[in-house]
Amino acid sequence: MSQIRGRNTTCEIAFRKYAWSKGIRGYRIRSKVSGRPDMYFAAKKLAVFIDGCFWHKCPKCFTEPKTNRRFWMRKIASNTKLDRLVNIELRRNGWRVLRVWEHD
Repeated sequence: MSQIRGRNTTCEIAFRKYAWSKGIRGYRIRSKVSGRPDMYFAAKKLAVFIDGCFWHKCPKCFTEPKTNRRFWMRKIASNTKLDRLVNIELRRNGWRVLRVWEHD
């Protein structure tokens, strides 16, 4: 567990490189915006989250853990609940929210 990164994951870096190659500029990555998005565009009020399929329970490719199931399912449920609350709070404050799955 100590090896799991919370920031600058492989998916996040790949997404930022892709955005940069397409000419998308003006984003920030160190955020004080509510929910701490992985990227955000302050001028456009757009928050981008790159969600891991396991950690955020992707409807397409999530598989339940085989060991310590009770703990992990509780943890993942709290993650998805927090995601919904963050989306609501950001939208109330005028932000648009974009969530990208790890497999995308």
